[in-house]
Amino acid sequence: MVFRAPHVSRMTLRPVLTALALVLGVLFAPGIGVVSGTTDAFAVTKLTHSQATSRFSSSGVTWSSSGGCSNRNVSTCTSFDQLNLPTAQGAQTLKSATGCALNITGGTETGHAGGTYSHWNGYKLDLGKTTCLTNYIKSAFSYIGLRGDGAPQYKSASGNVYADEGNHWDVTYYNCGGC
Repeated sequence: MVFRAPHVSRMTLRPVLTALALVLGVLFAPGIGVVSGTTDAFAVTKLTHSQATSRFSSSGVTWSSSGGCSNRNVSTCTSFDQLNLPTAQGAQTLKSATGCALNITGGTETGHAGGTYSHWNGYKLDLGKTTCLTNYIKSAFSYIGLRGDGAPQYKSASGNVYADEGNHWDVTYYNCGGC
């Protein structure tokens, strides 16, 4: 025998159950909700390209694009559309802390490796290498070993990771770097 409430129709119940499933999915999704750690992904404020470039300009951070463009869907562009606010703040903090010239050569555009903490998802920036920046990273941050692809990695006290990819630094910003 199946119990059916006479006053609740399937048309009423379906949206309620759908909403409940969505809420529970968010609460228990990996990196969100009940269980969390220092490197879990959280909902963050996303910036437009214009908002990010305004922040960078005000801090003396520059950017360049091999394609001379900012279209997120073109791999030769340097885009900041959907950049996480803490990522932009992390670059600003780095510029302030180092006093070095800081030029961003890669943002949220397509063409980078995927994953949760990826360029596309707004967690990473590529920074042009300079002697000043390299010396700062290697002296101020802890060497944590080689990444799977062989890139030497350094970790800041705040937990952000700087990987030396040869001609640039690939930086994963988990937070704003102490802003």
